[in-house]
Amino acid sequence: MSCPICSKPATKKYRPFCSRRCADVDLARWLNGSYAVPSEDPEDAEEAASALEEIRSRPH
Repeated sequence: MSCPICSKPATKKYRPFCSRRCADVDLARWLNGSYAVPSEDPEDAEEAASALEEIRSRPH
């Protein structure tokens, strides 16, 4: 397995990364939003609330 950051061979201690540095680079990308997971939720809070109410009012 190769490191997803630098492509060097991964080490057991930092798997799937090759080093602490690459693990920290990956963590920083998650924390600053570079790896944001796309959402299909409505952007508008009111729209989200009304969509939730609609789902809750449906018969089960």
